[in-house]
Amino acid sequence: MDKSSQGALPGTEEKGLVASPRPGSVLQTTPQISSRMSRQARRDTKPELELRRRLHRLGYRYRVNLPLPGLPRRRADLSFTARQVAVFVDGCFWHGCPKHGTSPKKNGAWWAEKLLRNVERDRETDAILCASGWTVVRIWEHEDPDVAVRQVVEALTKERGARDCT
Repeated sequence: MDKSSQGALPGTEEKGLVASPRPGSVLQTTPQISSRMSRQARRDTKPELELRRRLHRLGYRYRVNLPLPGLPRRRADLSFTARQVAVFVDGCFWHGCPKHGTSPKKNGAWWAEKLLRNVERDRETDAILCASGWTVVRIWEHEDPDVAVRQVVEALTKERGARDCT
């Protein structure tokens, strides 16, 4: 069996369709789509880099892509460990933006489940961090960078007891 047909669903090898690597999943995709999706940035996106530049220019120092305490497979985009502030710059598609989020038509049920689970994971992460004394700041990728910087600075400058979780 050659590499191109590895993971192919029965009867789909000639069409170039491959199955999702997740067990029990019924996602069908082409190698081209799979390749494109694998190149999606997980970090260092344009909105994240812009926020980092502006905060750094203001004198704030932070950790990038830091594993979260008690959540080994989850990471914050920016972490201010001394102040216990975690910042997430959420992409509209991946995190279900009510304003700009879209839902693919192809494999719609699979994508709906996947995107819903992302949102649930975000809420779970927020709750765990909040319970641990962290302040969580979530910023949509489409937000004005000036507004985003103000949100982060506000979270950093509030007294710890007066801070909200989100």
